Amino acid sequence: MAEPSRASSASAPRIAGGRFLIVEARFYDAIGAHLLDGAVRALEAAGATYTLVSVAGALEIPAGIAIALDAAEGAGSPYDGAIALGCVIRGETYHFEIVAGESSRALMDMSVRRKLALGNGILTTETFDQAEERADPARGDKGGDAVRAAIGLALLKRGVAAR
Repeated sequence: MAEPSRASSASAPRIAGGRFLIVEARFYDAIGAHLLDGAVRALEAAGATYTLVSVAGALEIPAGIAIALDAAEGAGSPYDGAIALGCVIRGETYHFEIVAGESSRALMDMSVRRKLALGNGILTTETFDQAEERADPARGDKGGDAVRAAIGLALLKRGVAAR
């Protein structure tokens, strides 16, 4: 049974003027479209703006985030946080474990090292149907959840910095 979607403008944290980076992998285009739809809705509900970067697959997401973060910082317009969107579906080979584990590890390492407010919306599922259910904003809304996680961390960072 699917969990009801928690996406609503009333429950979404507000971060007016917040700037976020979304790096998406569109290996599974339909899943990616759902994830992005949920993420964009959550950002708009929060009063934030975003820049969208697309990469080939989940393994490329951490590098894409690092490159875009460095470019924004170099231009004097850093992001408040980043959102990773993608999907890895188990197949018949060990490739799933490598892609799922290494993309997650790289994101966590980057988040801690850079003190980055990061929302990890890379789905890791057994089947396409599971991924579709989790990605669909009307059902699982994991794209929106990733945004809400990043906003929560960005607000924490702002609050701690203000003390």
